Amino acid sequence: MKRLAPLLATIGLVATSVPLLTATQAAAAQIPGYMRQQPDWHRCSPDRPVTYECATLKVPLDYRHPQGRMLDLAISRIKTENPGKRRGVLLFNPGGPGASGLFRPLDLNTRIPKDVRDQYDLIGFDPRGVGKSSPISCGLNPDEGGLGGAYRPETFPSDVAWARSVADKCREKSGDVIPHITTRNTARDLDVVRAALGERKISYLSYSYGTYLGAVYSQMFPQRTDRFVLDSGVDPQRVWRGMIQVWATEAEPAFARWTRWAAERSDRYGLGTTPEEVSATFWALVARADRDPIVQDGQKITGDYLRSEPSLFFSPYGASAVIKHLKSLAENGPGQADGDAPDLKQLLAGSRPSEPNAAAPNAAAPNASAPNASAPGAAAADSGGDGMAVYWSVVCGDTDTWPRDPDQYARDAARDKAKYPLYGDFASNIKPCAFWQRPVEPATPMKTRADVLTVQNEWDSQTPLVSGQGLHKALKGSRMVLALGGEKHGVYLSDPASCADATVNTYLATGRLPAADVTCQDPPPFP
Repeated sequence: MKRLAPLLATIGLVATSVPLLTATQAAAAQIPGYMRQQPDWHRCSPDRPVTYECATLKVPLDYRHPQGRMLDLAISRIKTENPGKRRGVLLFNPGGPGASGLFRPLDLNTRIPKDVRDQYDLIGFDPRGVGKSSPISCGLNPDEGGLGGAYRPETFPSDVAWARSVADKCREKSGDVIPHITTRNTARDLDVVRAALGERKISYLSYSYGTYLGAVYSQMFPQRTDRFVLDSGVDPQRVWRGMIQVWATEAEPAFARWTRWAAERSDRYGLGTTPEEVSATFWALVARADRDPIVQDGQKITGDYLRSEPSLFFSPYGASAVIKHLKSLAENGPGQADGDAPDLKQLLAGSRPSEPNAAAPNAAAPNASAPNASAPGAAAADSGGDGMAVYWSVVCGDTDTWPRDPDQYARDAARDKAKYPLYGDFASNIKPCAFWQRPVEPATPMKTRADVLTVQNEWDSQTPLVSGQGLHKALKGSRMVLALGGEKHGVYLSDPASCADATVNTYLATGRLPAADVTCQDPPPFP
């Protein structure tokens, strides 16, 4: 009997092990198939470095029905050259909604400091509906792009018709997909990427709209959130009508700052010797352009057009040069104006005179008629498909706070035109969201602690300071680094370098947040 004891013990051990293995297998079987994918990496293209690899994952169109229709999700990577120092993966989102991030690892690979770069495989992706990730379209013509125009009672019926037409076209062209192009679903997609890469957590670098995506991920998947840098913040309490309206409220102090700056340089610009005179010069130019449009390169510039560029005034140098030039055009006619107006053609095409670099979002003016921005004002030029379709899908589909009564927009626009004369009526005028389908789920509450780093320029026009502060406040446990004097939309890795870069680099390299919020001073950006 003693000789049988070891054998019986072994048999007992096997007997007790079999149920354990079965339980493990059963648990694995409960993991959805889309969370068990393995990327089939391949070289992205012959004209790109061999280290730049691409793959395509499958994600559910509707996560409530994971066995239903699937979407493509295009991802890319450049692996660390120092595997011994590898911590994990660093995902990147440049903004939007509607911006492509697939090619961004190529740029980040050369710009991130080596002690940071060594720790991560750089991961890019096109969000759902964008670029190579099952792009959507609304079939809009050029006149239907942009965010709408100025409010005037006599033209408001046509504004309503525009908004209704955009919503109807989007519903007709991509109505089965659009309700699921939301920030919450994109956050779920990020977690699919994490699982496919075999990572327990992800680190994340984002700009503009990407900060809201990162904030939502930190609330939906707090246990998966590692080192998150949220640069140029979207205030979760303002999504999304409030993020358009914030351009109006914050354009006013930027305009006042510009009038002071230009008055101090009246000998150069001739716009007035006091802030009041500079302001009067601008508004006189607006009134004159409404009566008799200014002609620039064959394009007629009205007073409403001048007001539709509030981002211009966040760069005092750029605003002074442009207004001086347009004033000269109005007084002297085409061909006789002073040529001191850098980037004027870009401004009139919907760009800003002060652009962020390639690593940061490519922000455009809020009224841009083409999908060429990565701020929460328009979609991205490299988005593929119809960038505005993604923009409206997210902006209208993330939250059910948009008024449904067109008359409410008329009242709000009239009120805000008086309160915020530069851009108030543009911001509050009717949008396609008034006629959009109801969201499939509510917006994400910000209740869970998030030990992340938020980064902000003082004079960012697309996600103004008050918005960045709102994001920081909403994310309990976060720290903020503020670059005083900074003007660009996009702080980290900007050109010239920001005073905030050192703090961001330390956080990405060590995971240690500053003990308190950090404020630093950028040098004046003016030539």
